[in-house]
Parts: sequence; C-alpha cells; structure tokens
Amino acid sequence: MLQPTGKADNHRQTESHALRQKPVAGSDGCFAPGFSTASYWLEMERPAPGLPADPLRNVDCVVVGSGYTGLSSAIEIARGGRSVLVLESGEVGNGCSTRNGGQISTSVKPSLNALAQKYGLQSARAIRSEGQNALDWIEDFVTREQIDCDFSRCGRFHAAHTPQQFAKLVQQTKEVKNEGIEAEVVTRDEQHSELGTDAYFGGVVFPRHASVNPARLHRGFLQAALAAGVHVTPNCAVTEISRNSNGFAIKTERGAVTARDVVVATNGYTSRLTPWMQRRVIPIGSYVITTQQLPEELVDRLFPTNRIASDTCKVVYYYRSTPDRKRIMFGGRVTAAETNPARCAPKLFDDMCRIFPELRDYQISHAWQGTVAYSFDELAHIGIHDGVHYAMGYCGSGVSMAGYLGMRLGQKVLGLKEGHTAFDGLRFPTRPLYSGKPWFLPAAVAWYRWQDRRQHKKAAAMA
Repeated sequence: MLQPTGKADNHRQTESHALRQKPVAGSDGCFAPGFSTASYWLEMERPAPGLPADPLRNVDCVVVGSGYTGLSSAIEIARGGRSVLVLESGEVGNGCSTRNGGQISTSVKPSLNALAQKYGLQSARAIRSEGQNALDWIEDFVTREQIDCDFSRCGRFHAAHTPQQFAKLVQQTKEVKNEGIEAEVVTRDEQHSELGTDAYFGGVVFPRHASVNPARLHRGFLQAALAAGVHVTPNCAVTEISRNSNGFAIKTERGAVTARDVVVATNGYTSRLTPWMQRRVIPIGSYVITTQQLPEELVDRLFPTNRIASDTCKVVYYYRSTPDRKRIMFGGRVTAAETNPARCAPKLFDDMCRIFPELRDYQISHAWQGTVAYSFDELAHIGIHDGVHYAMGYCGSGVSMAGYLGMRLGQKVLGLKEGHTAFDGLRFPTRPLYSGKPWFLPAAVAWYRWQDRRQHKKAAAMA
C-alpha cells in the first residue's frame, strides 16, 4: 500500500499561493508597472477549456499528474483503446510544464565516458541516444498533432564562463561529434556573432537544439488527450493508492476510483503519496524573469541568431528572447533556499545585467518559479514499483524527455514492445536518510554560487 501519514502533499497549491503574493517594489526599481508573479507563458495563453469537476469511478488506467509526462502517457493509452483518467491536485498544467524556459536540448547530462564506466559502452551509447530520440520525437509530435507552439530548431549557444571552461568545451565538442551530435566551437573573438556580450570566453553551438512556447505545447498535449477521450479532472488530489485483487483502489479528494493500472507522473511535485519515488528525486525550484518590452534593435544585438543560451556555471543560467523577440527571458537559481519568485527577481536581474549591461535601463515584467526534479545519478528514470508505472527525474531537461518517456510509459502500460527504452532496468538510486526533503540543497547551492562568483572575478581580472 502507498499511503501518506496525513493528507497528501500539495506542492502546486503551495506554489500557487506563493505566486499570488505581490511584491513591493524596492529602491532598486527593477519592477515594471503591472509587475506579475504569474508565468509569462500562462498570461499569454487563453484560459484552459472547461473540465469535469468529478472523476470517473472506474477506468482502465489512472494517471496522477497533468504535465507533459502524464498527458503524453494518457494519449498513448487512450489511443490504444483503454479508458484513462488524469487526476491533478491543482489546475491542469500548473506545474513546471508551463513554467519552464521553453528550451529543448538532448536531455542526457552524463557524458558517454561517464556512462560507459558505469554501464558499459553499448548501454552508454543507447542511453545517450535517448536524448536525440526525445528531441526528434517532440518535433514529430508537434508536427503530427499540428500544435501551434512556436517550435523552432533555433540551436543553442552554450557559453564558457572562464577560459578553463572553454578549453573543456573544446574537448567535449570533439567527443560529442563522435556520437553524431552536431556541435561547433565559437571562440571569444567570434562570440558576438552568437550572443551580444563580453561576459563569456567563447562557447559551443548545438544547431539542432530547439525552443518552444511551453504553455502552448502543454495546451497541445491537453487538446490531444481530450480528443483521444481522456477524462481530465483538475483540483482533485490523490490521497492514497492501494493495490487490490482487481488492480488499484485510488482515494481522491472527490471520492474513490478503481483502476487496473496506475501511472505516477509527478516529477518535481512527487509527494508522500509515493514515498519510494519521493526518496529518489530532488525537487529544485528554478526561477525565471522576463523583461518588459525592449527595442527591436536591442534584442537583435543581444540575440543575433535567436538561439537559446546557457552557460557552464555550476548553478546554470539559461536565457533566450521570447518567440515574438520583444522580451528577454532569464532563468536560474540565485538563492540557497526556496523563496517567493519576487524575492529572487532583483538578484536574477542583477545577474542578467552582468551578462547584458544594456538591460540595466529596463525593468522586469514577470517573475515566477517552477519545480524540476533531479535524480542522484543525473539520469531520467522509467519503470514500475509495487505495480505502479512511473517516469521522472529529468534533471532540468524535461521539455522533450518528459513527453517522450510519457509516450513510452503509455506503450508499456499497453504491453507493447515499442515501450522499451535504454533507461529500463537502471537502478533508481537514493541516499541514506533522504526522505524527499533536500536538506542539503541550500548548502550545496551556496557553495556552488560562491565558486561561480570566485571564478567570474578571476576570469574578469584575466580578461
């Protein structure tokens, strides 16, 4: 039996409450008139369609979570001829699926060499290939389902924040090219052709990486699920999952449900409802700001190729122009502990202006937060525990991997051989005394940020 000690954790409701808190603009003056703590993406999107308030009582499969993973698995299962109920504790899509930066990479963080030492070369190659598979799959899905979500293979510029990191990137570029991944080194002298800043020491372009409007992508998943006959019930938290002779009994805030199969797709919002899974993912808040509208020529100068961007800092920054190229979106982690997005905004603004000094003359229109899930081995995981199917732990690269593994999860529920992935059978590690509350995170973030600042100062002195 999977049962919490009390009422199931409801991270989305807590997060939504925090987002409703409006900050008081301080003397720094970085908040624009009308500043909002709602996701920029959601404010630009039409309201979601009306959904039933009460769940079905008996279905073939219950899916817990309405993000990319949950909806993707639901689509696959429903199109396989089974009845599917998606249960969401808050509003549909209120998690990180609509609050991320809309950047799509090849998703797998560990290098081929690191994976080969642990799993052997053949398995390592297969695991790394899943990142490419996920990226190709999301493009195919968007095209096939005709989702208007500003998907673009714009490429990504990954910037080196020190000369030493640039040297590492050069070596890594040689390695990934041997895997068939397109990548091109950009020196510091050439840097302005990719990014209008002197803050970095060159970088690497991955021309096949992509960008998307994540809220519109999520809406496309939702519409496809509804068209496939999936029953989606928002504001209906699951409080208990237990096995019985016919499958599963699921208790919710709106009554009991029975199902043959259960899929848990909660990623960064995994709670005491599934303690085994909660012990294996590390929830980390990622914070994002968006500028007010900018002059067209400024955006063109800062992002001449319209690529998404990231850097080699231990605490990574990611940024891009919005699809209409009227604003700059900047994300990262600037506090050791979780906090209200409005409190992070001035710090993110300062870091953004360190990279792009010209933006100091402008203000922030939006600041928000989403929760991602890291795993202890930096790999996504998919499998079954105590009869419950799951996929989670995307390590901040889930825009494509979440939907892709959700699709594979659906195939597994249907018993299809196509559901096999290179992640199957991998041990899903945890740590002694870890219960799902990352007590170690504030100290780790503070340490890494101190290292980043020290390296920035040293590199600036050498420039």
